[in-house]
Amino acid sequence: MQKLTPFLISCLLVFGVAACDNASKTSESAPNNPNEAPQSPSVQTTEASQQDAQSEVRRKQLDADIRAREQRNNVTGGDAQRAQGDLSSEVRSKLEANIPKSQLTVEAADDGTVTVGGTVNNQKELAKIEPLAKEIKGVKIVIIKATVAPPR
Repeated sequence: MQKLTPFLISCLLVFGVAACDNASKTSESAPNNPNEAPQSPSVQTTEASQQDAQSEVRRKQLDADIRAREQRNNVTGGDAQRAQGDLSSEVRSKLEANIPKSQLTVEAADDGTVTVGGTVNNQKELAKIEPLAKEIKGVKIVIIKATVAPPR
């Protein structure tokens, strides 16, 4: 037994050194050097990501996220007093889901006033801002500073 213990420990150490010697990567596209800058995505990848962000599936995901937040707020009592960041985030998600090609900013105040600025592509999208924002619990007043700027 006295000779077996050092032998087993030696075997474990040798095995550990051999296992740690092979540096593995998380994926084939991972850089060999961790200090190496990542490559910029191709035009096709960027377009595919943009289409995915504006898809019906993404819209449904955002709406489901908003509903889940509302339910969580109702359970925890957070519907009575909500943080400005939460309110602006929920309104922004709602607008992104339903007016996908817009460039909107959202700011919320403690009293439930939400200010929406930026640009939309047409008058129809501009008219959708207020009703969509008011669907979020806690929004009392919507101030629209957004303008119509057709896509280039």
